[in-house]
Amino acid sequence: MTQLLDTPVRTPAPAAPAARAARRRSALEWIAVHSLGVAAALFFTLPFVFVFLTSLMSDSQALSRDLIPHTWRWGNYRKVFDTPGFLMWWRNTLLYAGLGTVLTVVSSVPVAYALAKFRFRGRNLALMLVISMMMLPPQVVVIPMYLFWAKQLDLSGSLWPLLIPMAFGDAFSVFLLRQFLTTIPDEYVDAAKVDGCGDVRTLLKVVLPMAKPGVAAVALFQFFYAWNDYFGPQIYASDNPGAWTLSYGLESFKGAHHTDWNLTMAATVLVMAPVILVFFFAQKAFVEGVTLTGVKG
Repeated sequence: MTQLLDTPVRTPAPAAPAARAARRRSALEWIAVHSLGVAAALFFTLPFVFVFLTSLMSDSQALSRDLIPHTWRWGNYRKVFDTPGFLMWWRNTLLYAGLGTVLTVVSSVPVAYALAKFRFRGRNLALMLVISMMMLPPQVVVIPMYLFWAKQLDLSGSLWPLLIPMAFGDAFSVFLLRQFLTTIPDEYVDAAKVDGCGDVRTLLKVVLPMAKPGVAAVALFQFFYAWNDYFGPQIYASDNPGAWTLSYGLESFKGAHHTDWNLTMAATVLVMAPVILVFFFAQKAFVEGVTLTGVKG
């Protein structure tokens, strides 16, 4: 009995190997889940890195196989800005993208609000017409539209044939906003009208503050489209260098500097940078607006 009492009690050893195995399994699961995302991120990011690094090389090194600049030539960007017409292309692009976005949003919001919240005969037919306009390729109407703007109104050589139609709404913007506005409960609109608000005041004071993500998504879509548009300026503004935008002027810049790939890449970076910065700071509202448009409707 005494010998049994004197025997020390053995405690089980800590399960260190089991804990290490669990951590290893967790790390492997994380790698398996995120490897595809990391690969996709590298696939989309590496071309931008290549363009940026090439823009900082000398003209001779840009034609070599080197990936890292021997000397970081930030002066390449100054040379691009010193190119005749480049600042004018910036001004025209800002006018086209900025004013076009404002006109599209202002003209599309009331139409989308009417299709989402009003009950009237022919509403479904009107919505079907909007959807059918989205399916109409722009190449189908480019010839009659050019004849109208250039021959009848004599507006060729300017950006007005591209800006004026934006003041009358855009089918895609109307549809996207309509889908978002259907997610706003009708009770808010009814309560505003009971309190004495008219349709316009209800739209401005009640609906629009709740529809900021949808409006932001439409504005970003339109801004990106106008900023990158090459087809429109080529059709209407090609015969007037004073009305060229960055997307069309970059083709002329590339032709003038076809051997200076470092300057061409620097100009490309300057064209892409505003769009990347705008999306970076507005991506939360953009993603939220696009996501909520499919919740209802």
